[in-house]
Amino acid sequence: MKHAMNIFQRLMLSLIAISFAVCPAMASEEAANAGEDKSIDPKEIIFDHLGDAYGWEVPFNHHVRIPLPVIVWGSKGLHVFSSANVEHGATYNHPDGTSYRIAGEDSDYKGKVVEIINGEEHRPTDLSITKNVFAVFISVFVCLWLILGLAAFHKKENGHKAPRKFTGAVESLVSFIYDGVIKPTLGVKAAKFAPYLLTVFVFIFVMNILGLIVVFPGGANLTGNIAVTMTLAICTFIFTNLFATKHYWKEILWPDVPIWLKCPLPIMQVIEIFGIFTKPAALTVRLFANMMGGHMIVLVLTLLIFIFAAIGGAAVGGATVIVSVLFSVFMLLIDVLVSFIQAYVFTMLSTIFIALAQEEGHHEKGAHADIEA
Repeated sequence: MKHAMNIFQRLMLSLIAISFAVCPAMASEEAANAGEDKSIDPKEIIFDHLGDAYGWEVPFNHHVRIPLPVIVWGSKGLHVFSSANVEHGATYNHPDGTSYRIAGEDSDYKGKVVEIINGEEHRPTDLSITKNVFAVFISVFVCLWLILGLAAFHKKENGHKAPRKFTGAVESLVSFIYDGVIKPTLGVKAAKFAPYLLTVFVFIFVMNILGLIVVFPGGANLTGNIAVTMTLAICTFIFTNLFATKHYWKEILWPDVPIWLKCPLPIMQVIEIFGIFTKPAALTVRLFANMMGGHMIVLVLTLLIFIFAAIGGAAVGGATVIVSVLFSVFMLLIDVLVSFIQAYVFTMLSTIFIALAQEEGHHEKGAHADIEA
């Protein structure tokens, strides 16, 4: 443990030292560019980092991107080409006569690939492998590597030997969620829903951690994308209601309340049905807002370096580096903790929602007790 802490301390000191060396030079260059072209726009930079894109940014040089495949279904069928063909306002002219480009700032389709037909922009069906889509594939691959590696170890050892090092850490994480959250909440039905719930936890945790890494294959703000969090919440919604018991639906459609609250006006039924949809909405917004906020704070603290450099030159920028880098490193460490907490909370709430849908009436409980006896 002491050796690991020493390594961690050296790593952090190295990171801070590199930041002190690199950031003043970056600040000076950015300030010079700002003087030649235009002032720094923090809003544009922040949303450019947090948003999706057709390429993957190269660290410290956001004018260069790793190209990704653009797949669109336009007026003349399917077209596949590299995103490098439409970077920096360029237009891609296909041999069949169709033309594509990325819409500019004044367009209704800003930042999206559009087809040019008679001088007008038209949005084709976009199936492109964007930065976020590719990051999802990477996250899935990492999850499979982690879980299948653990499964392969236990298959090889037949349970006679406990895993150590990295494999042991993965098993500890899985055991913590299963024994601490899933099993106590779901009881005998834990094994039925554990595969989904453990997958959700590992998937969210991996996406959160990869989002904190600034270089490829990290840097994609997946859980700060509401479409991703909404999809995960919908999966929980499906598992909750698809496998729900008769007693759960009875309490929604005909709850045990005074008759005047449910007939002739279905007041309670409307409230209960509304509650079905508020649960996934809460899961969506909670994960999205927390992860988006964490990324935004780190970006704002980093941008302070360039803002002060543009105002007062390299000397002021260099002085600002110390405070900004220390706060940025601190927030990154907090974000690592938040990454685990948000994955844990999403899994815990999903487990609770599923458990509430597995409740049985007194008659069913008595029947199950007789069967077990």
